[in-house]
Amino acid sequence: MKKLHFGKILLAGAFALSSMFAFSTAAQAEMSYNVGIHSKYLLRGIFEENSGAAIQGGADYSHDSGFYAGWWFSSLGYSYEKNGTDGSGSTNTDQDGKTNTSGFENDFYAGWSHEFKNGLGLSVGGIQYVYVNVDESDLLEAVATVSYADFYVGFQRLLTDGWWGNSGDTYWKAGYSFALPQDIGLALDYGYYTYEKSDNAQLGGKTASNQVTTSSSGFRHFNVTASKPLGKSGAEVYIQYTFAGEDRTKTDYNDSMVAGITYGF
Repeated sequence: MKKLHFGKILLAGAFALSSMFAFSTAAQAEMSYNVGIHSKYLLRGIFEENSGAAIQGGADYSHDSGFYAGWWFSSLGYSYEKNGTDGSGSTNTDQDGKTNTSGFENDFYAGWSHEFKNGLGLSVGGIQYVYVNVDESDLLEAVATVSYADFYVGFQRLLTDGWWGNSGDTYWKAGYSFALPQDIGLALDYGYYTYEKSDNAQLGGKTASNQVTTSSSGFRHFNVTASKPLGKSGAEVYIQYTFAGEDRTKTDYNDSMVAGITYGF
């Protein structure tokens, strides 16, 4: 309960501060928007949230003080309905018995970021996940990132329990990006997980006789992403190759490739 209480305070406080600054002059704050279509939605290197084309986008607010807030969304290729007390569930169906796979993800986030005079950057905040047609998945996550020049390291730590994670699960990440000739950008991103092994009752796959988590930590993914802007249109194309790792059950996943186009305005 203490973790949940702290997480709600963290996120609510960040949103409140950002909202206050939203009433400042236009010179002190700005809004930006983005939308894109992707060949699939690959979550943190291994889970295909949508194995077909996914529509994603969002809106971002930033203030000169460093406070930020935003919303990100994605279509999903599945839905989930809890139908038992042991954490098991099933794919949703409509009244005609046809499978409904139109889940939807919303990520609401807020926090504070700052770049110091020595080039060191710091960002802290929280993310509240809100799903449509996916039960027991509206979890809260604390995030922090330190950057220097083109390098970054950070983590995302779950503060609540649910279908896709235990409170205490932590996603560690690091990356480096640089420019290549012909206006091509290359980004290298590494992901690693540490797991809370005491599974919550809602965790996907858990039953009265089955403990899902069998690993305390593991390599999650290594992404290599090449991108290129399409002139001055605001659009950018990218292709990403993922060297996939394992999940909390030590199950290995196949490498994968994703391509897409995004537009920012």
